[in-house]
Amino acid sequence: MNNNLFNPHDTGIKNGNYFGFPNNPDSCDVLLISVPWDVTVSYRHGTSLGPEAIIEASVQLDFFDYEIKNAWETSIASLPISNEIKKQNSELRKLAEEIIQKLELGEPLNEKLINNQKLINAQCARLNSSIKDICFAYLSDNKLIGIVGGDHSVPLGLIEALCKKHNSFGILHIDAHADLRDSYEGFEFSHASIMFNVLKHKNISKLVQVAIRDVSAPEVRLSETDKRIYVFSDYHLKEAEYNGKTWNQQCLEIVKQLPEKVYISFDIDGLMPDLCPNTGTPVPGGLDFNKAMHLLHVLHRSGKTIVGFDLCEVAPGKDDDWDANVGARVLYKLCQLAISNEQLRVTNYEL
Repeated sequence: MNNNLFNPHDTGIKNGNYFGFPNNPDSCDVLLISVPWDVTVSYRHGTSLGPEAIIEASVQLDFFDYEIKNAWETSIASLPISNEIKKQNSELRKLAEEIIQKLELGEPLNEKLINNQKLINAQCARLNSSIKDICFAYLSDNKLIGIVGGDHSVPLGLIEALCKKHNSFGILHIDAHADLRDSYEGFEFSHASIMFNVLKHKNISKLVQVAIRDVSAPEVRLSETDKRIYVFSDYHLKEAEYNGKTWNQQCLEIVKQLPEKVYISFDIDGLMPDLCPNTGTPVPGGLDFNKAMHLLHVLHRSGKTIVGFDLCEVAPGKDDDWDANVGARVLYKLCQLAISNEQLRVTNYEL
């Protein structure tokens, strides 16, 4: 930690930063950028409140990690949450809801709603461009960046910035949904279109999707025709497990499909819904927490380089902080595993 007065083993400090860490963005190892945005969510909104909820929950974590030696020494910093983004999200979400409600009734959009749809697309494009510029500036200073959403549309700016820095890299995509729609409900930058938009970039050499279980036929056709896409659906993962294949064997197969450089895109609904009951589009099935963490451990132990990551679709509940509690732990693990394979902790335990 950069602050000699800070004790990561003591009471968590509510200073507005993730995990209460008092680190400087200009001198950190990992920089977390919050994007409180859920304008185009198609079912339940609330993921725009995810970053603040995760920050609130994160200060009560303990920071020892069985996989990473001296994990608490990793310098993790946070950029302040943008009030401007929050304000714009609130305004545009109201416009999007009118459009979605009309479409769900099977009625055509009038001129006003069509214009609002165009406005939303334009503002989403501006947000992506702004995030891209911010991220590229820090990437140029050799920072490792994690995006905290918000809905799953928000990492596009970081991924595009990484495309400027790296000639080629792959994506490990943990999600209940394929997110391969060519726009959804008329929104070009929908949460349901993030991977479709990502694949427009030739720098993306592989998209390995894990725990997918709610998918449309056109998305399946795309995954079958684009040779960069490899899908480990929840159905096939479970079927293999029921036929005797261990989860470790399956993780090794997943990681084998990834290239040397890897970006991790972690939608919280890739987990079982009891771990994220308030997320925007929960789906039965999915990974339990330890299976998801083991997959990340196998990736880490492979020696592949993690170039960036995101955690999206965490939404706080009205009566509890369970989603944020789980999200904070996923986020801390992503931060730790992204740093350095030199910190790999190999420990044998005797019972």
